Amino acid sequence: MPQTMLSVSTQGQGLYEFTDQADAFVRNHHVGQGLLTVFVRHTSCSLLIQENADPDVQRDLRTFFGRLVPPSIHPDMSWVVHTAEGPDDMPAHIKAALTAVSIGIPVNAGRLMLGTWQGIYLFEHRDQPHRREIVLHLST
Repeated sequence: MPQTMLSVSTQGQGLYEFTDQADAFVRNHHVGQGLLTVFVRHTSCSLLIQENADPDVQRDLRTFFGRLVPPSIHPDMSWVVHTAEGPDDMPAHIKAALTAVSIGIPVNAGRLMLGTWQGIYLFEHRDQPHRREIVLHLST
């Protein structure tokens, strides 16, 4: 079963699309039908399949999650104990717990079965740049 690891460099909180790399991986293995499993190897970021046509969607998602789970220095987050790595650390873990660290995408005729406006994103929840590892596993 083909498997590879992608590295995605982030520049702080936001959505980082890697649909093209995932699609190329699937196409290079000439699989008729199968399932691509995507897994991120970290606890302070997550994965999303989301619209990739209008950047306002990404902006609104970042704003929503920032309001839902503000930094630990915010008065509403005074209950947070885990602050050793900064005010964005525990909120990043909470955001990752609310979203997915693994997703499955069907493959048909050697192509990802994504909709017209769907893209695959790493959702970075930390403020500082990181290098994130994403495993792609193709099963038939």
